[in-house]
Amino acid sequence: MQLLEMGACTNCQVCADVCPAVSATEDGELSAIYRMKGLNRILRSRSWPFRRLFRNRGVTKEDLDRYSETVFRCTLCGNCQEVCPVGIHLKDLWLTLRQDLVHSNAYPKKVDMIRENLDESHNVFAEDNEERAEWVEDMRNAPEHGYIKDRAEVIYFTGCVASYFPLAQKIPMALAEILDVSGVDFALMGEDEWCCGFPLWGAGIPEMFHAFVEHNMEAVHKRGAKKVVFACPSCYQVWREHYPREVEMVHASQYLMELVQGKFVPLKKLDLTVTYHDPCDLGRGSRIFDAPIEEVLATGAQAVVTSCQQCVRTMTTYVRRNKISLEVLDITQLVHRALRK
Repeated sequence: MQLLEMGACTNCQVCADVCPAVSATEDGELSAIYRMKGLNRILRSRSWPFRRLFRNRGVTKEDLDRYSETVFRCTLCGNCQEVCPVGIHLKDLWLTLRQDLVHSNAYPKKVDMIRENLDESHNVFAEDNEERAEWVEDMRNAPEHGYIKDRAEVIYFTGCVASYFPLAQKIPMALAEILDVSGVDFALMGEDEWCCGFPLWGAGIPEMFHAFVEHNMEAVHKRGAKKVVFACPSCYQVWREHYPREVEMVHASQYLMELVQGKFVPLKKLDLTVTYHDPCDLGRGSRIFDAPIEEVLATGAQAVVTSCQQCVRTMTTYVRRNKISLEVLDITQLVHRALRK
């Protein structure tokens, strides 16, 4: 099916025009159209009739290594797929291509590090997984059980980034307090929570993925939960697309809207002008936010609000480095600030 889709490419180059990696680096070799042409060359080299017809010497290991650089530097933001006029599923193609390159031993060494970290520590950062919920200790008035309970109606799946990065930990702290104040019966899974598995897909090594799915689903069922809430868009998308639909899956922004509309969250008015940054599902990862930050400043907003912990980290870093007078908040932090204590 993917081979048929590739044949539909019209070489219009619209994908290159919207690629954040290309616009940030001005390197056309990071574009989807460049990857498509390279992939076609590889496929021709593997076909004996084409090699004989064009006297093709074939693709060498050096060629594959060089080509893998553009494949693995893609941020998987999905912009190219969004604008493709013929509807090619480019994002799925890049993931399949990464798997093929890993099997061909043409991939960045960081892939081995990801594999080892997840295999040994069950999180992408090689941190002690027993410390996954230690951020609760920094909360004011946290309950004695630290939200680690044997039974709960709702599970808050924290994710690796929010579990271990101090800047991102403000997000689960805010969400936990909102859920608590709203009377939600929720729990954290602590060390029983393993990585959602997104890094395995992104790195082209999905063969380990099933074990993570089985473990996380078993941990949720063990607590009798019917709903899982995610503040991380990457975790949410991976669960929604690859986990069995045995529980309800909802992003924190959606769940907060439900709670606010149901008048479960006691809120006060804030004297703050904000604008909203709509993050891509997988977190763009390019760490280039020059244009969006300029757009935010043009609105006259005092703060930019997003719903992705990785975007919060990225934009906060940019704002600090460039000494910009702008506050960066996750939507959970905004709601937390508006809580009527």
